Amino acid sequence: MLLSTFWFALMNVMVKKLAHLPSMELVFFRCSVASIIGFVLLKNQKVSWVGSNRKLLLLRGFFGTIALYTFFLTLQNMPMGTAVTIQYLSPVFTTIFAVYILREKVKPIQWLFFLISFIGVMVIKGFDARISGVMLAIGLFSSVFSALAYNMVRSLKQKEHPLVVVLHFQLFGAVAGAVFTAFNYKAPTSSDWIYIVLIGIVTQLGQYYLTKSLQAEKIAKVSILNYLGIIYALFFGWWLFGEHQHLSTLLGIILVVGGVVINILIANRKNIA
Repeated sequence: MLLSTFWFALMNVMVKKLAHLPSMELVFFRCSVASIIGFVLLKNQKVSWVGSNRKLLLLRGFFGTIALYTFFLTLQNMPMGTAVTIQYLSPVFTTIFAVYILREKVKPIQWLFFLISFIGVMVIKGFDARISGVMLAIGLFSSVFSALAYNMVRSLKQKEHPLVVVLHFQLFGAVAGAVFTAFNYKAPTSSDWIYIVLIGIVTQLGQYYLTKSLQAEKIAKVSILNYLGIIYALFFGWWLFGEHQHLSTLLGIILVVGGVVINILIANRKNIA
């Protein structure tokens, strides 16, 4: 998960650099490049790409593609640290969905910290004029679909090779992105292509290590490490894009992160001990 977080942080930077291109076009390029890499890796490991759990693989691809598209929209239209913070509410939704999908248990006190996290989102929105209500809703929508995708990954534990799970997500995103791009294509510049190829490469690395992590441990236990991504986002946003966060926004980020992290610690108190 530590490796996954680092590679995804670099992906966020490159998506932000390509804010002038349509988000779904970036989904298409990102998933196409990653799909090619996935096929090569599976061939080298002599693993069939088809998979045997078609329904779960399709759902993972569907949920993941929607989450990716909406996340790219927020990255392109919000300060990077804020967009990443809102998207990182996904462990809250992941835990809630896991109760019904994976039959995992939630302790009553965890609901209090879920509430604290959502209060943090409202604080961010209320004091940062750069964030519109529409973009906030899209960010929350991305978190919900990320959570559904993570639960599909967890459901495929010991049923599919991690690279097969990753590939089906990339293939779904490439096909969906191709349909959109066919009607709304904006030609990238020569320098844009460098970022596009790098997005595909670092994405494949991030997805692979994310899948390995989610299949090796309980979702809630490893999700806590995702929050290093917020530190990366705040740093890169300030260093590369000149984004400065208000104190009230930082307070909101602390509430979001604090609520989710404490919730995860409570949920895994015995395991951590």
